Amino acid sequence: MAHHTIGTPQHLRRRPVRAGVAALAGTLLAAASVTVVALTTNATPASAAGLSPFDIAGRGATVGFVEQEAEKAVHNGTRIGPDRHYGTLPSEASGREAVTLDAVGEYVEFTLTAPADAVTLRYSLPDNAAGTGRDAALDLRANGSLVKSVPVTSKYGWYYGGYPFNNNPGDTNPHHFYDEARTLLGATYPAGTKIRLQVSSTAQSPTFTVDLADFELVGAPIAKPAGVLDVVTDFGADPTGATDSTAKFQAAVDAGKAQGKAVWVPAGTFTLWDHVVVDGVTLRGAGPWYSVLGGRHPTDRKRAVGIYGKYVPGGGYSGEIRPHEAGGPSRNVTLRDFAIVGDIRERVDEDQVNALGGAMSNSVVQNLWLQHTKVGAWMDGPMDNLTIRDSRILDQTADGVNFHWGVTNSTVTNTFVRNTGDDGLAMWAQNVPNVNNAFTFNTVGVTILANNLVTYGGRDIRITDNVTADSVTNGGGIHVANRYPGVQGPTAVAGTITVARNTLIRNGNSDYNWRFGVGAVWFSALNEPIQGATINVTDTDILDSSYAALHWIEGQTSGINLNNVRIDGAGTFALQVQASSQVSFTNVRATNIAQANPMYNCVGSGFQITQGAGNSGWYSANPYCGPWPEPQWGGGPTTPPSP
Repeated sequence: MAHHTIGTPQHLRRRPVRAGVAALAGTLLAAASVTVVALTTNATPASAAGLSPFDIAGRGATVGFVEQEAEKAVHNGTRIGPDRHYGTLPSEASGREAVTLDAVGEYVEFTLTAPADAVTLRYSLPDNAAGTGRDAALDLRANGSLVKSVPVTSKYGWYYGGYPFNNNPGDTNPHHFYDEARTLLGATYPAGTKIRLQVSSTAQSPTFTVDLADFELVGAPIAKPAGVLDVVTDFGADPTGATDSTAKFQAAVDAGKAQGKAVWVPAGTFTLWDHVVVDGVTLRGAGPWYSVLGGRHPTDRKRAVGIYGKYVPGGGYSGEIRPHEAGGPSRNVTLRDFAIVGDIRERVDEDQVNALGGAMSNSVVQNLWLQHTKVGAWMDGPMDNLTIRDSRILDQTADGVNFHWGVTNSTVTNTFVRNTGDDGLAMWAQNVPNVNNAFTFNTVGVTILANNLVTYGGRDIRITDNVTADSVTNGGGIHVANRYPGVQGPTAVAGTITVARNTLIRNGNSDYNWRFGVGAVWFSALNEPIQGATINVTDTDILDSSYAALHWIEGQTSGINLNNVRIDGAGTFALQVQASSQVSFTNVRATNIAQANPMYNCVGSGFQITQGAGNSGWYSANPYCGPWPEPQWGGGPTTPPSP
């Protein structure tokens, strides 16, 4: 297959990667990479940590779970962090803090605030010396009684080296430490129940780092509707997962299209060794906790579970197109109420091992759980009118979603994304314009590399009502850019780009190639100037930024209008100016900026400012231009800002 570069800014591939943090190996990996802040021995709740993305009312995704951070719970382990240095264990934790358990009997105990019958645990185990991972378990107890042993693994974490990364612990830059495990509790526990995760043995893993737990009330499986085709009873798919059911699923969706019937996936775990290609059909399940698709071919590692639309010849996918995958885009597809949990443990950009792919027009993805694949949804256009909504995308080796090459009138909305190895939600207008797409009401957290939300080129794009948090390196919270291959001329940033009513928390980070910070909201014109477009950033809160709040770099930009923007806390500057630009500021207010001079500007009068009313705290007539200061973190709010 042709090389597909996934969501990585160009400078990652053009510039040499420095040595970075020291190489770590064996059972000392986790312990060597953490910053220990305090040891809690009296089993009392820790002091309040930083803002959670779920503290923000009216923005971000509406989710069915209640998230609790380990560092805020009762525990007798070691609280690690806060720390935002790439390559350390707390830097990749939600809120940049977690709790490490390293002895039998140590625990983190959460108190349910609402009834729950399921939990998703975000955790990290140390890698083994070979880089192949380790398996272990934690006891889960309810009010002191053992409920079950929860399997945990490091097999989907721990990457090393420079992009596109590897699994060799002898290389530098260890990162992507965390993974998530979900389990049904077997009963509904009421509010007030004490749910404890406790170490019963350190034989399989010397440490267990707990970041958070998401508790939810899943309820019973969705009942099978009338008039559907059943992949098990009608086509013989294996709900135990013991045998490959790819051909059975393909036969079912083909029949569903021919007969005009939906295809039903009952509760079960189904093994698929290859793509199932859908067109003109509904594929639905009993719920993402019950109908689970997984699998990877045992000998051909380029083949793995995935639901794909048909490719458009000459479109965004330039690799080999098999006959049954040609003739796209697929149209009138609905995918809903099931999970795709893959087995991808490395990043090979040529491999089409994404949960969703191909091209789908006039289609809907709803209530899917996508985990442990390369990309949750890498959509190669041209294609039109795809909506992804009400879904969860977790633990990807690359992007969460990427709208690539001529994707138009498409949306990701009310979707929760966490722990992606590259951009959380991205649009990349390579060679063919992306037009009128939107990312709205999403929550995107702990993006290990690159940006939480980004549009590389594109015309009339909307990024609105989202919450982003905890970008780790080489990117920020929201990025608008003429960068990345094929983004110039007709595919460049154009029309009106609306960035409105977003909240960014602990965004921006250090770029390990550039060796300076990237802003929480940043603009790049690497390929060509951004001109002729209108970029409106309005009604936005930029909170506790790791470096600068606003950032311009790599070429001239114009047409940027900032209106009603609140900056509260920045590790370095309110504004970091490294490229000539023309920007208007109205009611842009900055407080708690780490540097006494709030502006970094080495381009002088090339940065042209038009000031309206209501500005404060960010402007300097004599900006700083000198060596990069060390960031000062934690100066942002600890309670949500008022509307």
